[in-house]
This record gives sequence, C-alpha cells and structure tokens, in this order.
Amino acid sequence: MFSPKPRRPHLFSSAKTAAPVPARHPALQDALAIASLDSAVQTISHVAAANAGSAQVDVDAVVLTRLDGRFHLDVVPARRVRDLDEEGLIQIALRDLGLRQLVVTAEDLRAEPRRSNVRLVWSYKDKPVALPLRLRILKALADEGPMELGRLLETVRSDIDPSPAVMSFACADLLELDLTSGPLGPTTHVRSRT
Repeated sequence: MFSPKPRRPHLFSSAKTAAPVPARHPALQDALAIASLDSAVQTISHVAAANAGSAQVDVDAVVLTRLDGRFHLDVVPARRVRDLDEEGLIQIALRDLGLRQLVVTAEDLRAEPRRSNVRLVWSYKDKPVALPLRLRILKALADEGPMELGRLLETVRSDIDPSPAVMSFACADLLELDLTSGPLGPTTHVRSRT
C-alpha cells in the first residue's frame, strides 16, 4: 500500500522555489508565502554557507531574486541570535554574494489586507484543478486580459465554484492577484502570469 511521504513542516516550497527552503520560524514561513505570491519575486532560494574572506560561514540565507535585484530576506522575528563576530562574517559573506538586505518586520507581516488575503489564497496551495476548468480560466485571461475577480468567476462559471482554482493558480504562479489594495473580493484585480 502506498504511504504518503511525511511532510516536513520546517521546509517551505512554492512554485518559485527550485528546492525546499528551510523555514523553522512561523514568521519566516509567512514571509515566504507573501514572497511566493508577490509578482515582483521571480525565484526563492536558500544559501546554507558562503565564504567571508578565507573563512566559510553558515549564512542560512533565504534569497529572493526580484526584478530589481537579489536580496537576503531578513525577517526580524525569525532572526537567529549570533555573537558580533559571527554576524560580521555573515554580513561580509552576504555582501560578497551580491545580496542586498530586505528587512521584514512583525508589523510588515501583520499589515492588512495583505495578511488576510495571503492566508486565504495560500490555503489553496495544493488544491488540484480539473483540466477543463484550468483551460477556461487561462483562456479567459489570455483572451480578455486583466480583469476583476468577479468578472473572471462569471466568465468561467461551471458546476463547481471556480474560486478555489483561481487561488490555486495564484499559488502556482500562473496568475497574479492584487492582495494589497483591499480585501479579496469581486473587484480584486487578476492578471495572467503566463
């Protein structure tokens, strides 16, 4: 009998990660979900160690590649406590890797409406989508371009509610939802990422 592979809650994966990223802290997991749904973020990766001069140091850095460069994701509530010398070597290694620092505070993570919108959308991350519905959603966006969510849902109306499929597609980086302008609803802007 097939037994599912055990889940590793400390590893984060999304459509933007080539390999799972270590994320033991809930604040880092939240920041990674936000980054995964952010259209400016192209890829998410992890650098375990790097050189600082002649020394190799454990940097444990999450790297976001965005349209405007490569960044080390520094989530304040998830920071590890390090001594001053170790922190200095890590900063040198990150600079040598060409990474700029992107600081995310607890207040940033709690900012509404993004927080609630991301949690709602991310809850559909692993939701499978039937092929006919997949094709209708992608065709509607390809034919008509960006539109409001309510209009998209009316356009692809089917026997089953298409909204979970739309949320799943946002998690799969197939479409983009405006998660910052207001609560997710009929006027939320949707655009294709393909």
